[in-house]
Amino acid sequence: MAGSNGVSNGTGDQASKKVWTTLITNTKYLSGLLTLEYSLRKQGSKYPLVALYTDSFPPEGHEALKRRGIKSKEIPYLLPSIPKEYANDPRFYDCWSKLAPYSLTEYDRVVQLDSDMLVLRNMDELMEIELDPPEMGGNGDKVYAASHACACNPFKKPHYPSNWIPENCAFTSQHDTPDLAQTQGPGPTAGIACPNGGLQVVNPSKGTYDKIVETLKNGDLTASYDFADQSLLGERFYGRWIGLPYIYNALKTLRMKGVHDAIWRDDQVKNIHYILSPKPWDETMESVSNETHKWWLDVNNQRRAEELKSGIDDGF
Repeated sequence: MAGSNGVSNGTGDQASKKVWTTLITNTKYLSGLLTLEYSLRKQGSKYPLVALYTDSFPPEGHEALKRRGIKSKEIPYLLPSIPKEYANDPRFYDCWSKLAPYSLTEYDRVVQLDSDMLVLRNMDELMEIELDPPEMGGNGDKVYAASHACACNPFKKPHYPSNWIPENCAFTSQHDTPDLAQTQGPGPTAGIACPNGGLQVVNPSKGTYDKIVETLKNGDLTASYDFADQSLLGERFYGRWIGLPYIYNALKTLRMKGVHDAIWRDDQVKNIHYILSPKPWDETMESVSNETHKWWLDVNNQRRAEELKSGIDDGF
């Protein structure tokens, strides 16, 4: 599907070995996925998005992807062998499955994105970042690349770890160098030394994936992982990943006054991440709780207007 604004699907051999992926387990996040895929094309990405679905994804979801020509691939629903309780954050039950891209060895490069993201500027350069070759099997110093998790806990959620305070946040260390923060991320051991799992740049590798699966079987370890997949990645590969600048996974909370507005610049952000609730698709232009939700709603309206011209009107 190509629109009048030049949006088109990535094609060619180069695209087939390097892909964006996003996890989808239900239709609640489907409009997020569709708008994410549209935003990648709108920003001229050369690479396709592949929807990674689990067996809980329903037929109407598959139909919606098919109508729009979005590739999809089934993955197993990953969970630790000893169940971990996430009553306060049920979304984390799904998050373990975001580790599946490490197993997709049919691709040379996978960039895993959360479905509640919106691409604002082309970021195809993530497909070229130098990482350890697959044969190193997770034993090198550049196992993956990601932006840091923000450890500020701005909403003071009581179930978050006690060390999640602004003083321990990797981004706080950049407040005095905001220009640098646009192009360079804090090192992997900065702050709480934990990536945000919303964007992961991966060279799929059986060796790396085996280490992940082995960790999921270790109940003593997984019991301590408050944030599922990202806790596992931070602990299992401590200090052996590349810290990307915030612009590639710009958590919407960073923009809030007194959080990391010292480094945030609207015109530099390449990919915004709509963490926490409400999601932008739960709101309208008239009642948005966050200014950045208008950005998503605007692009979503563009997508739906284009789809309507192609005869697609399924409510997603």
